[in-house]
Amino acid sequence: MKSRRSRAVAALLTCALTGGATALATGAEAAPAPARAAARDSTAGPGSTASPGSAGSTGSAGSTIGTADARPALPRSEVPSPRLRLPQPTGPHAVGRTSLHLTDHSRKDPWVPESGDRELMVSLYHPARKGTGVPASYMSVEGARLFLEDRGIEGVPAEVLSGTRTHTRTGARPAPGSYPLVVLSPGSSVPGTTLTGLAEELTSRGYVVAVVDHAYEAVGVRFPGRGVLPCAACGRIDESTVGAAAQGRAEDLRFVLDRLTGARPAWRHADLIDRKRVGTAGHSLGGAGAAAAAAGDARVRAAANLDGPFVETGPGSDLSGRPVLMMGTAEDHSGRDKVWEAAWDRLSGWKRWLRVAGADHFAFTDLAPLAGQLGEDTPDGLPGRRAAAITGAYVGAFFDQHLRGRPRPVLDGPSAANPEVAFHHLARPGSGGKTAPSPGS
Repeated sequence: MKSRRSRAVAALLTCALTGGATALATGAEAAPAPARAAARDSTAGPGSTASPGSAGSTGSAGSTIGTADARPALPRSEVPSPRLRLPQPTGPHAVGRTSLHLTDHSRKDPWVPESGDRELMVSLYHPARKGTGVPASYMSVEGARLFLEDRGIEGVPAEVLSGTRTHTRTGARPAPGSYPLVVLSPGSSVPGTTLTGLAEELTSRGYVVAVVDHAYEAVGVRFPGRGVLPCAACGRIDESTVGAAAQGRAEDLRFVLDRLTGARPAWRHADLIDRKRVGTAGHSLGGAGAAAAAAGDARVRAAANLDGPFVETGPGSDLSGRPVLMMGTAEDHSGRDKVWEAAWDRLSGWKRWLRVAGADHFAFTDLAPLAGQLGEDTPDGLPGRRAAAITGAYVGAFFDQHLRGRPRPVLDGPSAANPEVAFHHLARPGSGGKTAPSPGS
């Protein structure tokens, strides 16, 4: 069962921007078995134009969240117009962004095979020279409008959603240096836009971050020459097909690595990337894809799964001893979670299983802080600002420790600074990866 704020977050615009109209979060998805991969690419303008309100993500054990009908909205003249803002990144670097349009000629699109080869949009965040570039939009008005139309919501100004203030600049000159690369994948039906806050946080700490939008898997994502593609995947993933969907995501992420770190990289500033320090991470289905991408791919040194399932990946399911961060809701990832327990037992290297009290499925995305600004926090839930701070702190610490070699004590066990975070299992010092239950697990 999801918390009350989970339903509110899933219905972010439906609830808050319509002056209190309510909606529930329910639904299901399913994926066909994907085909296989290799490459052409071209550059393009900003890739994801979708709204952060798209629900429908696969949950931690293959469960799903979608959106249902809203009550009638207020007339446009009566709708409040708050100025939304993403959390301020904590690192010293300014954040720049560019976009790539990549095409994998070795496989057809798994959702709409007749459309041709698999396509991806990649939003590349990089440390930038301060004072260069122009402020980046959160999403386009068109993307927000399409999202609202898809949900049948009338009278809500798309400009409120699209006008969310970011801390990113387009056209910014890259800051010189060599930086680790983290590839991020969003939840099913949810665009990469929803991971902007996490991308900004990591970039500010000194990472290049590639946020991937997967064709036909979200509402409102524009592809050059194709326009805004429909979400063919929406409503087509369930527990029986989530494995194929996650493996498809894994192939996408590996292809992105090919194009960013290969002999002929698609990005003209690819020399910023330290090819020996690469990580993957994702939310929901994207988390499953991030772990699956790491399995058997020696380029990936660390992987983080944020409230997503784990799927069977064959001989590489132990990730060959590489570090793994498992971070999810306390409600869904207790000792009753057989999927995460099985994954935990397989993992043979450094690992942490973090349970965040009061968090819902979307607490690890931008939806939490945006909902908080719109009055959608509940007394018994995790405030959106805390959800964003916790996600950035622990994901950032994980990659700092395992890609940059900087030990982070916050990963050693419970801390007074973060009482919401419990360590479900805790590695014993000097145990070489063997673990013991932590108190209360």
